[in-house]
Amino acid sequence: MTNDRGPLAGEPATAPAEEAAAQAPAPAPGGEEPPQAAPESDAARAGTDGSGTQPGAETATPAGSSAGNSAAESAAPGGEDEPATEDAEAATPGHGGATDLSAAPSGEDEPATPDAETPSPAHGAGNPGAEPGGEDEPATDDSRTQPGAGSAGGESPARERSAVAEALAAAVRAVESGERPAASFFSEPKPAARPARPAPVARPAAAAAPVRAGVRAITPSAGLVEVLAAGGAPEQLAAAAAEALGENAADTLREDPWQLLAVPGVRPEQADGFARALLGAECGPGDERRAQALVVWLLERAALAGHTVLEAPALGAELARRSVPEPDEALQSAIADGAVLVFHEGPGGEGGSEGEGEGEGEGEGEDAGAPVSLLLGLDRYAMAEESLADGLGRLINATFPEAPEADWEAAAATAPSPSAAELIRTAAGCGLAAHSGGEAARAEPAALVAAAAGLGLRACAAAHTEDGRRRLAGLGVPDAVTVAGLLSGQQGPGRAEDGSLALDLLVVLDAPQLDVETAALLVESLADGTRLVLSGDPGVLWSAGPGRVFADVVAARACPVVVSRTPDPGPLGELVSGIGVGELHQVDAPGKEIVIVPVRDPGEAVHRTVQLVADSVPRAIGVPAEHTQVITPGHGGPAGTRALNAALKERLNPGPGRFGGFDPGDRIAHVPAPGRMLPGTVVSADAEGLRLDCGGTPVVVPPERVGEEVRHGWAVTAHQAAGTRWPAAVVVLPGDAAGTLTRSWVYTAFSRAERHLSVVHGVDQALPRAVAEVPAKERTTRLRSLLQAQARPTE
Repeated sequence: MTNDRGPLAGEPATAPAEEAAAQAPAPAPGGEEPPQAAPESDAARAGTDGSGTQPGAETATPAGSSAGNSAAESAAPGGEDEPATEDAEAATPGHGGATDLSAAPSGEDEPATPDAETPSPAHGAGNPGAEPGGEDEPATDDSRTQPGAGSAGGESPARERSAVAEALAAAVRAVESGERPAASFFSEPKPAARPARPAPVARPAAAAAPVRAGVRAITPSAGLVEVLAAGGAPEQLAAAAAEALGENAADTLREDPWQLLAVPGVRPEQADGFARALLGAECGPGDERRAQALVVWLLERAALAGHTVLEAPALGAELARRSVPEPDEALQSAIADGAVLVFHEGPGGEGGSEGEGEGEGEGEGEDAGAPVSLLLGLDRYAMAEESLADGLGRLINATFPEAPEADWEAAAATAPSPSAAELIRTAAGCGLAAHSGGEAARAEPAALVAAAAGLGLRACAAAHTEDGRRRLAGLGVPDAVTVAGLLSGQQGPGRAEDGSLALDLLVVLDAPQLDVETAALLVESLADGTRLVLSGDPGVLWSAGPGRVFADVVAARACPVVVSRTPDPGPLGELVSGIGVGELHQVDAPGKEIVIVPVRDPGEAVHRTVQLVADSVPRAIGVPAEHTQVITPGHGGPAGTRALNAALKERLNPGPGRFGGFDPGDRIAHVPAPGRMLPGTVVSADAEGLRLDCGGTPVVVPPERVGEEVRHGWAVTAHQAAGTRWPAAVVVLPGDAAGTLTRSWVYTAFSRAERHLSVVHGVDQALPRAVAEVPAKERTTRLRSLLQAQARPTE
């Protein structure tokens, strides 16, 4: 990696500090990492008697750069308390091995882990919720992801509690301390009905009306409001509780108060306080209902962190941390009652060997002597993984009579590169194939789609984002779609009479971004005889949702894998390629394609970032501010997305934020569903909602959804940025993010730049150490072993 010897190539000197920063040497050795926050005690976390919430504790005020942002941070899309997000990072990256529930997966922007728990009210609550589609802030003592923090995996910072959860905690404390009677909550104003998650946004024709999500009305029963009030919970929680628990929510909570944990944003200590208010002396940490609810809650947290299952010992340890007296008995009870599913993985087990690698060098003799693991999972994710494995097996065993072999060979002979020819030949003879490569290698699946179409087959290419779709169009695939658009029917060829997609060949690019549920739905939509090619860059962050589909398919060796030999060009390609194999090279960048700006503290990092985006990069590189994207490890902290967006708005588009914290011209990140981020710009606002332009697509976000789905977007996290590229990227690495970095995070962030990359560097040796030693945070999944088990009988 290079340092420039002036502010930026060809530009006049700017502020002295900028010159010094630009001239300073690249990552100086001996940099110190910030001290880790002390872990929270079990008593503080769950209460010594398991009652949880403690009276008289103060609640922190939500932080945010604007009213719109603080609302967006309090809940994930669809009203869910977002995984400390899709991009949340934890404090100290781990190196694989047993699952650490306190860490977010992958040091990558990933969702919160099951055990990284928010501190008890007595220690101060974190900010509510998590950014839509994003990660949490750099590690703090209440880190959780959002999507780890203080965790061994080290990526996700403090998990912030949702506004609803904050209100619940305050209400419980008020009732228990005698400050307010429970009945007083009946007089609180009734909130607006909780809206439904929007369907994927379609790209309308030029004259089409803006897309607007529908709103589902939820009418909580009087009985539900009554039971919530009796437990000291605010009436504002009623709509979310009705949605989570159904029509009989009131009876469910009376019989089992800990079912309140099913409501997004509610924490164990809050559910404990609610149960204590309802049950009185009958409430205790050993209550069987409490244990079972905690098992389910921990598995839901694990899913936010990317796991589809957890090992029983790890889950038992988490129960013990939360004062469950007999964790093993609690797990057996949850299994017997059908609350969770149990799987045996390993030699002789149902699913074969689990395996624990990251995809490189996996599958070599790990079955021999491997112990049998007892895995527990929720029906939703475990069944999606099994359905996906079955569907992939169906494609693997299919036959293809459509085109003679000679026709495919002729198409391969005219391919634009040897790797493209290899991919065409591979796809001709199999129902499932994998293809890996960087940005330049995207031309190879594009050539495959063109070749298949030339043979008269119905072929389609699907990308993760609208930007990926446009890049495919530039490669000669004008009818490319997004995965969300294809599944919703708003893009692509539509469905055949039997409900399957009317396709003979589907190529999915950005395949590492597929979670198990989306992948299962996609594969179930393919008819027998349809070819599927999963193509992606193995170095990028995994999906925001649970699973690691692409890595597991490659590691299982259940299908042919074509590894592209087409390198990404130029200094940026050389830098990113080195990172992919764990090496941070010094790269010659004569055209200032790469610039390192060392900084001493987060305040200077924010100042330098604004200077680069607003002044230096436009003048020296010729990329305007609107085409430069800032990427940082987390949302919170002095150099997280909130602080950076506030500073960038003040410089680039100052205004009062009169539309829910937003002004016309503001850059935004719209998150219509978890794991999907649409960059855009605010156009205007009216009674119908906030009007956005998302890459040429007009979108209207209803007023009640703005806080959940929209945040400022000059700065985003790497997980939000995955699947999209910009002419210039400014990657901010403040000192407090040193423990959150992983190779996959750095690879993803650096590879978002097309022409120019500036690195605002404050982590010293933590950067090369992360690239060399911390590939990604482990996820516990079953897809690899399921695919291997299918292949065994024929081997």
